Amino acid sequence: MRLREAVVLFGCLVVAIILHEISHGVVALWCGDDTAKRAGRLTLNPVPHVDPFGSLILPAMGALAGLPVIGYAKPVPVNPQLLRRPRRDMVLVSLAGPTTNFLLMALAALAARFLVAQGRGLGGALDASTSDLVVEIVFSFAVVNLLLGLFNLLPIPPLDGSALLERALPQEWLPTWYRFRPYGLAVIFALVFFTGVVSTLITPFYDALYNFVVS
Repeated sequence: MRLREAVVLFGCLVVAIILHEISHGVVALWCGDDTAKRAGRLTLNPVPHVDPFGSLILPAMGALAGLPVIGYAKPVPVNPQLLRRPRRDMVLVSLAGPTTNFLLMALAALAARFLVAQGRGLGGALDASTSDLVVEIVFSFAVVNLLLGLFNLLPIPPLDGSALLERALPQEWLPTWYRFRPYGLAVIFALVFFTGVVSTLITPFYDALYNFVVS
Protein backbone atom coordinates (compact mmCIF):
# COMPACT_ATOMS: atom_id res chain seq x y z
CA MET A 1 0.00 0.00 0.00
CA ARG A 2 1.43 3.37 -1.04
CA LEU A 3 2.03 5.99 1.64
CA ARG A 4 -0.48 8.42 0.11
CA GLU A 5 -3.18 5.78 0.03
CA ALA A 6 -2.43 4.81 3.64
CA VAL A 7 -2.63 8.43 4.82
CA VAL A 8 -5.91 9.01 2.96
CA LEU A 9 -7.50 5.86 4.38
CA PHE A 10 -6.30 6.66 7.88
CA GLY A 11 -7.67 10.20 7.77
CA CYS A 12 -11.01 9.09 6.38
CA LEU A 13 -11.32 6.36 9.00
CA VAL A 14 -10.68 8.71 11.93
CA VAL A 15 -13.33 11.17 10.67
CA ALA A 16 -15.85 8.38 10.02
CA ILE A 17 -15.33 6.83 13.45
CA ILE A 18 -15.78 10.16 15.23
CA LEU A 19 -19.02 10.94 13.35
CA HIS A 20 -20.20 7.41 14.09
CA GLU A 21 -19.73 7.92 17.83
CA ILE A 22 -21.27 11.40 17.88
CA SER A 23 -24.41 10.01 16.25
CA HIS A 24 -24.89 7.57 19.13
CA GLY A 25 -24.83 10.44 21.60
CA VAL A 26 -27.13 12.64 19.53
CA VAL A 27 -29.81 9.95 19.26
CA ALA A 28 -29.47 9.18 22.97
CA LEU A 29 -30.05 12.88 23.68
CA TRP A 30 -33.15 12.87 21.47
CA CYS A 31 -34.41 9.91 23.49
CA GLY A 32 -33.88 11.65 26.84
CA ASP A 33 -30.34 10.72 27.90
CA ASP A 34 -27.97 13.70 28.11
CA THR A 35 -25.00 11.69 29.47
CA ALA A 36 -22.93 12.11 26.30
CA LYS A 37 -23.70 15.83 26.17
CA ARG A 38 -22.64 16.36 29.79
CA ALA A 39 -19.46 14.36 29.08
CA GLY A 40 -18.56 16.73 26.25
CA ARG A 41 -18.86 14.04 23.57
CA LEU A 42 -21.28 15.82 21.22
CA THR A 43 -18.47 17.72 19.56
CA LEU A 44 -16.58 17.54 16.27
CA ASN A 45 -13.37 18.16 18.20
CA PRO A 46 -11.60 14.81 17.77
CA VAL A 47 -9.68 14.96 21.06
CA PRO A 48 -12.48 13.77 23.40
CA HIS A 49 -13.26 10.86 21.07
CA VAL A 50 -9.78 9.56 20.36
CA ASP A 51 -8.66 6.28 21.87
CA PRO A 52 -4.85 6.28 21.44
CA PHE A 53 -4.66 2.65 20.41
CA GLY A 54 -8.00 2.13 18.66
CA SER A 55 -8.19 5.48 16.84
CA LEU A 56 -4.55 6.05 15.97
CA ILE A 57 -2.14 3.16 16.39
CA LEU A 58 -4.33 0.27 15.21
CA PRO A 59 -5.65 1.86 11.98
CA ALA A 60 -2.25 3.36 11.17
CA MET A 61 -0.59 -0.06 11.54
CA GLY A 62 -3.20 -1.64 9.29
CA ALA A 63 -2.94 1.07 6.65
CA LEU A 64 0.86 1.06 6.52
CA ALA A 65 1.16 -2.73 6.60
CA GLY A 66 -1.50 -3.35 3.96
CA LEU A 67 -3.68 -5.20 6.48
CA PRO A 68 -7.41 -4.63 7.07
CA VAL A 69 -7.85 -1.08 8.35
CA ILE A 70 -10.01 -1.22 11.46
CA GLY A 71 -10.29 1.10 14.43
CA TYR A 72 -12.52 2.44 17.13
CA ALA A 73 -13.05 5.56 19.24
CA LYS A 74 -13.89 5.86 22.90
CA PRO A 75 -17.47 4.62 23.24
CA VAL A 76 -19.98 7.40 23.82
CA PRO A 77 -21.47 6.99 27.33
CA VAL A 78 -25.17 6.10 27.33
CA ASN A 79 -27.32 5.57 30.43
CA PRO A 80 -30.28 3.36 29.47
CA GLN A 81 -32.11 4.35 32.67
CA LEU A 82 -32.43 7.92 31.41
CA LEU A 83 -33.97 6.88 28.09
CA ARG A 84 -37.72 7.32 27.83
CA ARG A 85 -38.24 3.77 26.52
CA PRO A 86 -34.94 2.01 27.31
CA ARG A 87 -35.38 -1.25 25.39
CA ARG A 88 -36.62 0.44 22.20
CA ASP A 89 -34.38 3.50 22.49
CA MET A 90 -31.18 1.47 22.96
CA VAL A 91 -31.89 -0.18 19.61
CA LEU A 92 -32.23 3.27 18.03
CA VAL A 93 -29.01 4.44 19.69
CA SER A 94 -27.17 1.34 18.44
CA LEU A 95 -28.46 1.77 14.89
CA ALA A 96 -27.47 5.45 14.81
CA GLY A 97 -23.79 4.73 14.17
CA PRO A 98 -24.13 2.40 11.15
CA THR A 99 -26.99 4.50 9.76
CA THR A 100 -24.78 7.60 9.88
CA ASN A 101 -21.99 5.72 8.10
CA PHE A 102 -24.31 4.53 5.34
CA LEU A 103 -25.65 8.05 4.81
CA LEU A 104 -22.11 9.45 4.61
CA MET A 105 -21.17 6.64 2.23
CA ALA A 106 -24.09 7.49 -0.07
CA LEU A 107 -23.22 11.19 -0.14
CA ALA A 108 -19.53 10.52 -0.79
CA ALA A 109 -20.33 7.94 -3.49
CA LEU A 110 -22.57 10.42 -5.31
CA ALA A 111 -19.86 13.08 -5.08
CA ALA A 112 -17.19 10.67 -6.36
CA ARG A 113 -19.45 9.54 -9.22
CA PHE A 114 -20.00 13.18 -10.23
CA LEU A 115 -16.26 13.91 -10.15
CA VAL A 116 -15.43 10.83 -12.21
CA ALA A 117 -18.11 11.83 -14.74
CA GLN A 118 -16.33 15.21 -15.03
CA GLY A 119 -13.15 13.44 -16.09
CA ARG A 120 -11.45 13.31 -12.68
CA GLY A 121 -9.96 9.82 -13.07
CA LEU A 122 -10.12 7.13 -10.42
CA GLY A 123 -7.89 4.60 -12.13
CA GLY A 124 -7.69 1.33 -10.27
CA ALA A 125 -9.41 1.05 -6.93
CA LEU A 126 -7.61 3.52 -4.68
CA ASP A 127 -4.65 3.52 -7.08
CA ALA A 128 -2.61 6.49 -5.89
CA SER A 129 -0.47 6.48 -9.05
CA THR A 130 -3.37 7.32 -11.37
CA SER A 131 -6.15 8.70 -9.19
CA ASP A 132 -6.96 12.36 -8.86
CA LEU A 133 -6.30 13.14 -5.18
CA VAL A 134 -9.71 14.75 -4.58
CA VAL A 135 -11.50 11.76 -6.14
CA GLU A 136 -9.34 9.39 -4.15
CA ILE A 137 -10.21 11.13 -0.87
CA VAL A 138 -13.94 11.27 -1.61
CA PHE A 139 -14.06 7.66 -2.82
CA SER A 140 -11.98 6.50 0.16
CA PHE A 141 -14.42 8.25 2.50
CA ALA A 142 -17.28 6.37 0.84
CA VAL A 143 -15.43 3.07 1.16
CA VAL A 144 -14.46 3.61 4.79
CA ASN A 145 -18.02 4.50 5.79
CA LEU A 146 -19.39 1.49 3.92
CA LEU A 147 -16.96 -0.85 5.65
CA LEU A 148 -17.47 0.77 9.06
CA GLY A 149 -21.24 0.57 8.76
CA LEU A 150 -21.24 -3.08 7.68
CA PHE A 151 -18.58 -4.06 10.20
CA ASN A 152 -20.50 -2.55 13.10
CA LEU A 153 -23.60 -4.54 12.21
CA LEU A 154 -21.81 -7.80 13.02
CA PRO A 155 -23.51 -9.29 16.13
CA ILE A 156 -20.29 -9.47 18.14
CA PRO A 157 -19.59 -7.36 21.27
CA PRO A 158 -18.79 -4.48 21.43
CA LEU A 159 -20.06 -3.78 17.90
CA ASP A 160 -23.47 -2.18 17.44
CA GLY A 161 -24.96 -5.33 15.99
CA SER A 162 -24.40 -7.08 19.31
CA ALA A 163 -26.79 -4.66 21.04
CA LEU A 164 -29.48 -5.59 18.55
CA LEU A 165 -28.86 -9.29 19.05
CA GLU A 166 -28.84 -8.90 22.83
CA ARG A 167 -32.32 -7.39 22.75
CA ALA A 168 -33.59 -10.25 20.60
CA LEU A 169 -32.25 -13.02 22.82
CA PRO A 170 -34.59 -14.87 25.18
CA GLN A 171 -34.18 -13.84 28.81
CA GLU A 172 -32.82 -17.25 29.81
CA TRP A 173 -29.94 -16.95 27.30
CA LEU A 174 -28.67 -13.64 28.65
CA PRO A 175 -26.38 -15.05 31.41
CA THR A 176 -24.47 -17.03 28.77
CA TRP A 177 -24.34 -13.95 26.54
CA TYR A 178 -22.93 -11.82 29.36
CA ARG A 179 -20.16 -14.38 29.91
CA PHE A 180 -19.28 -14.22 26.21
CA ARG A 181 -19.20 -10.42 25.90
CA PRO A 182 -15.69 -9.85 27.37
CA TYR A 183 -14.20 -12.05 24.64
CA GLY A 184 -15.91 -10.29 21.76
CA LEU A 185 -12.91 -8.13 20.80
CA ALA A 186 -10.68 -11.21 20.55
CA VAL A 187 -13.25 -12.86 18.27
CA ILE A 188 -13.33 -9.75 16.07
CA PHE A 189 -9.54 -9.65 15.75
CA ALA A 190 -9.47 -13.34 14.86
CA LEU A 191 -12.15 -12.92 12.19
CA VAL A 192 -10.45 -9.88 10.63
CA PHE A 193 -6.81 -10.94 10.70
CA PHE A 194 -6.86 -14.76 10.62
CA THR A 195 -9.89 -15.69 8.51
CA GLY A 196 -11.38 -14.44 5.29
CA VAL A 197 -14.90 -14.23 6.69
CA VAL A 198 -15.16 -10.45 7.01
CA SER A 199 -13.50 -9.87 3.64
CA THR A 200 -15.84 -12.36 1.96
CA LEU A 201 -18.89 -10.63 3.44
CA ILE A 202 -17.76 -7.12 2.53
CA THR A 203 -16.24 -7.61 -0.94
CA PRO A 204 -19.57 -7.72 -2.88
CA PHE A 205 -20.63 -4.42 -1.28
CA TYR A 206 -17.28 -2.81 -2.11
CA ASP A 207 -17.51 -4.02 -5.70
CA ALA A 208 -21.01 -2.60 -6.03
CA LEU A 209 -19.85 0.75 -4.66
CA TYR A 210 -16.85 0.91 -7.01
CA ASN A 211 -18.96 -0.01 -10.03
CA PHE A 212 -21.51 2.68 -9.10
CA VAL A 213 -18.82 5.35 -8.91
CA VAL A 214 -17.02 4.52 -12.18
CA SER A 215 -20.05 3.51 -14.30
